[in-house]
Amino acid sequence: MTTEQNPPRIVQRGLFADELQVGAVYAHRPGRTVTEADNVLFSTMTMNPQALHLDAAFSESTEFGQRLVNSMFTLATVVGASVAQLTQGTLVANLGFSEITFPHPLHLGETLYSETEVTAVRPSRSRPGQAVVSLIHTGRNQHGDVVARAVRTTLMHQSQGPAS
Repeated sequence: MTTEQNPPRIVQRGLFADELQVGAVYAHRPGRTVTEADNVLFSTMTMNPQALHLDAAFSESTEFGQRLVNSMFTLATVVGASVAQLTQGTLVANLGFSEITFPHPLHLGETLYSETEVTAVRPSRSRPGQAVVSLIHTGRNQHGDVVARAVRTTLMHQSQGPAS
């Protein structure tokens, strides 16, 4: 029984490995409209002086006709968008990324939408109470074009009973 003085406290968290549904696609919302400031800040913070990200005049002369969003920003944002829904407080470690592709450029002012497919969950052989989880993260622009895709393997906690 709760009273106004002692309301229930519910802490946001990700899902435990055994709560994930293999084959399910988790859509992470809201999307993120990428600004020029995002692109310039990320590129300069990571010491990436690539003219395609920073030099508008140069970029206009390329096949793209404009600056491109730094692909590492795109990847980081796609993965970051999944945290609140899937791994906040339940992730132990990233074990690796593979098959990272950027099939279509992301442009300044476009909105990035992220989704994650769970492809496998298996109990860890060496870490009781934890599981190895395989994920595919996909980022799409507002037109549905795939701008990033990455296969990721993680180590996650399993629940210790019913989720609270």
